[in-house]
Amino acid sequence: MNKEVLQTLVGKTIKVDRGGPESRVGKLLAVSEDHFTILTEADGVVYYLTHHIKSLTENTKKGLPFELEIPEVFEFVTAPTLFEVMESLKYNWVKINRGGKESVEGVLDDINLEHITIVHHEEIIRIATFHIHNISYGLKIEKPQKEESEKQEEKKDDKKEEKTEEKSSEK
Repeated sequence: MNKEVLQTLVGKTIKVDRGGPESRVGKLLAVSEDHFTILTEADGVVYYLTHHIKSLTENTKKGLPFELEIPEVFEFVTAPTLFEVMESLKYNWVKINRGGKESVEGVLDDINLEHITIVHHEEIIRIATFHIHNISYGLKIEKPQKEESEKQEEKKDDKKEEKTEEKSSEK
């Protein structure tokens, strides 16, 4: 994916790939030499290698669903290359390749040009760097509490209405 094209989408909500296990919707935060960074509702900050991306979608009319409010001071790991991002994430809990059978999570223990090493419980997992499509490290933004409490109130109201309807139908 062309870096200049990606730069025009910074700050917009995009969909990475059209579907499948690696596809995500999020706000494009930054574009670097070999990767870009998005913020997703479910996974937090995710770094995608650009040469593994098949498509990017932007809905210019309705937009894509994204309900997080990003704080003015929102810091995440940045670096010119994904290799340098991974060096900064050393000894952090990471998730590699978001979906599918090749999804792995654990502590990032070692990084070199050939492979990375992830420790997960008793397992030591080595992944060829060529096969890394994306990586995240757990930095997330919580949805506003106001929305969550409103949803809980709606559920309570719905249950009350159901009980009232049941009582009136019994009479």
